[in-house]
Amino acid sequence: MAQIIDGKGLAEKIRKEIGVSAEEYFAAHKVRPTLAAILVGEDPASHVYVRNKIKACEQAGIGSESHYLPASTSEKELLELIQNLNQSVLVDGILLQLPLPKQINKQKALDSILPSKDVDGLHPLNSGLLVQGRATLAACTPLGVLEALKRYDIPLSGRRVVVIGRSDLVGKPVALLLMHENATVTICHSKTQNLPGVASEADIIIAAMGKPAFVTSDFVHEGAVIVDVGTTVLTSEDQIIGIFGPQSKKLEDFRNKKTVIAGDVHPDAYSKSSFYTPVPGGVGPLTIAMLLRNTLVAAQNKHKL
Repeated sequence: MAQIIDGKGLAEKIRKEIGVSAEEYFAAHKVRPTLAAILVGEDPASHVYVRNKIKACEQAGIGSESHYLPASTSEKELLELIQNLNQSVLVDGILLQLPLPKQINKQKALDSILPSKDVDGLHPLNSGLLVQGRATLAACTPLGVLEALKRYDIPLSGRRVVVIGRSDLVGKPVALLLMHENATVTICHSKTQNLPGVASEADIIIAAMGKPAFVTSDFVHEGAVIVDVGTTVLTSEDQIIGIFGPQSKKLEDFRNKKTVIAGDVHPDAYSKSSFYTPVPGGVGPLTIAMLLRNTLVAAQNKHKL
């Protein structure tokens, strides 16, 4: 029977571990590791994400500060704020919440964050260090995926891993992290031929393309591990019926809540797996836990230097 990888419970355990280290840091330096979060605009989902991250900081003994900027903020104004946070001795990590308004160049803004404070692991320097296996700050979701696999004692060395999705935020960095664990990694994408056939040869499938229920049981061989990184908010009953059928639990949840979050993996595929991450409650909570850990690591690195 397939075993659920409880990301929520695991994230809580990690937060407690970070809390112990954060108290030790505070005792030694009389200041807390601190994360500065920047949110530009009024995107409702982004506001929820930032609130959750700040709440998680409080629970783990990590300091935080929030910078809410109007949607009319210019690129120059944002870059000036980031520069001030780069120079602040009280700020250890900088989180720039995406998406950004169209007048701001996303890459330019992300690149302006000091690499030593880049807790999202998106700066080109940190990406390059990850390629070489030397990164101390890597992307949070891939770190969460790796943490889940390790904590559940799922072997990685020599295992065949298929990563579906090649984004800079998840697909590429998670492939690199797993390669450094001696896994044999194949990255698939929209142009991959016979994608179900390629995926069905994998011991571990990482689904990260943002297409709800895209990975069906045809992609999975018996006993494979499934890690579902996708989170798509569905708001249409017809859409849910079309994807999951008229008798699905997702439809029941939708009728109760009016929206439902779907992963990239169809629930029917779980029955063939040995372990799987649910959506919600799988990778999402671990992403936030790794953000806290990166903030702590950034603070510790500052004193090592």
